Amino acid sequence: MGQVVRYEYIEEGVFQITMEERAARNTFTLPLIHGINDAFDSIKGDKRCKAVILTGFDNYFCCGGTKDELMKIFKKEINFNDMTFFTHPLFCEVPVISAMQGHGIGGGFVFGLYSDFTILGKENIYTTNFMKYGFTPGMGGTLVVPKRLGESIGHEMLFSARNFRGDELKERGVNLRVVPKSEVVKEAIILARSLAEKPRLSLETLKNHLSRELRDNIYEYIAQEVEMHDITFHEPEVELRIEKLFGQ
Repeated sequence: MGQVVRYEYIEEGVFQITMEERAARNTFTLPLIHGINDAFDSIKGDKRCKAVILTGFDNYFCCGGTKDELMKIFKKEINFNDMTFFTHPLFCEVPVISAMQGHGIGGGFVFGLYSDFTILGKENIYTTNFMKYGFTPGMGGTLVVPKRLGESIGHEMLFSARNFRGDELKERGVNLRVVPKSEVVKEAIILARSLAEKPRLSLETLKNHLSRELRDNIYEYIAQEVEMHDITFHEPEVELRIEKLFGQ
């Protein structure tokens, strides 16, 4: 497994996956992607696991695509469909908790919303900033964001691409737990501990039922997003925006 992602059995029934791509601030580098894949693959075969906590380091939960990845999509060398690692929390057999102790930016925020539970930090920034670069959202965000946050605020986030702090999202009525960032991981452990008290078979069965609608529709939405990228991603303005924003 890549050194930038570690997973550990922190207490009975509970695993924690920690993303620590420090040099790139938890953007989707290849080591981070491979590490996420390896961690979820390893946990899948471990019947001790009843709950998974997904978290980041310091001020960063996950910060989305790298400049290189976005430029490759612009040049039609890859598309978001080639990076399906982000669906792991949804298809994991047991409940996953995203402990967003740091900023969640673009695809990194969407990635966290694939979990069954999401805990935000009041002080942190959360944004779906795809449209800031001039292209329509990807990674299943057009389905996941409105479903998890509510249609009104979800659509506003997707269209506006502006930054929201956790306490603002709480004031806007988002139905997610929002606590001081110093308490996010602690709250996730408390929740995971309560899940781990239950039989694994019952957790698997309930998760399969509650996530069925999202699982059944996510790949159709991703395919539709790729079609929208064929329209929006390859305009010259997108390249200029990528260069400008990554240069800031």
